[in-house]
Amino acid sequence: MKKIIIFSIIGIAFIAVLLWFGKMNSKSPIDYETEKPFKTNIVKKTVATGKVTPLEEIEIKPQISGIIDKIYVEEGAQVKKGDLIAKVRVVPNEQSLNNARGRVNSVKIQLGNAEISYNRNKALYDKGVISRSEFEAIELSYNQAKQDIQNAQNDYQIIRRGFAGSGGSANTNIRAQISGTVLEIPVKEGDQVIQSNNFNAGTTIASIADMSKMIFEGKVDEAEVGKIKKDITLDITLGAVDDKKFPAKLNFIAPKGTEESGAVQFIIKADVTLDENYFLRAGYSANAEIVLEQKDSVLSIKESLLQFDKKTEKPYVEVKIGDDKFEKKNLELGISDGINVEIISGITAEDEIKVWNKKAKKDEDDEDEKDD
Repeated sequence: MKKIIIFSIIGIAFIAVLLWFGKMNSKSPIDYETEKPFKTNIVKKTVATGKVTPLEEIEIKPQISGIIDKIYVEEGAQVKKGDLIAKVRVVPNEQSLNNARGRVNSVKIQLGNAEISYNRNKALYDKGVISRSEFEAIELSYNQAKQDIQNAQNDYQIIRRGFAGSGGSANTNIRAQISGTVLEIPVKEGDQVIQSNNFNAGTTIASIADMSKMIFEGKVDEAEVGKIKKDITLDITLGAVDDKKFPAKLNFIAPKGTEESGAVQFIIKADVTLDENYFLRAGYSANAEIVLEQKDSVLSIKESLLQFDKKTEKPYVEVKIGDDKFEKKNLELGISDGINVEIISGITAEDEIKVWNKKAKKDEDDEDEKDD
């Protein structure tokens, strides 16, 4: 009797265990969360990297070769047009100087002879011995000789000092051509400089810019340049200025691109609106946020909810139709900002979309591969 009772208890427990396992197996091994579509504003942007530079920047170059004798300003100084920047001391070429000195002496001899001839023939003309036409020809030669000596002396002074006469020091005095800030002085006192001419750009003595007018200069990819237009507004952020955006207006898009690392880039420029509370230095690295497309209050979902068909690569989601039951819905998508994506068709605002569990999805993919 005891054995029958014991076997009965064991049998009942065994049946209970089987029923429990059956109930557990009937449940879905994974509980999926769901999310509903929502309406939001989607802004598609791109970022152009570049720098801010002054709109007007010029390089001051000497009009004569020589040595920097004195520098009167420092980098960062404010100057006005015409202010003295530096002074150049001329170091004449010895051979040129000797040739000029020899020409002066030669012209002096010619002038002496012309003066003697002039005085002698003037006395003859006064006595009526020679005609007026003969005397005028001699007088012309004398006047030409006087002009030649003046020219020769001027040439000599220019070679020796860099200028001729008391008011000719403009060549050796280097002055600001515009009002602004001295950005750079790449030379120092004692450096040799070369004048600007048709064959040489010349030595830069100083760079001056108007810091009240700044522009952004950057590059955009060829895939995005066709989506931007002149006069749109950009937001400029600087690496040197935290938590501040400077508005800018796009005014230039390069008609020709340049290839860089296999991609074609186009230069863009924009006028930056400055803030008097911030001082922008020339050459600050900057990023420009450019709005390519924008839609307000559109039906959207998170991009992380999207799945893509392995064969057609078309996007789809799984929509809940009952307890632990989901149905595949193909979607037509609009613009995306990288987080949210616009839904054009395929689902409604009331649908509940499966939130994929990465581990579970991997297991299902493995099962699909086994079935294949």
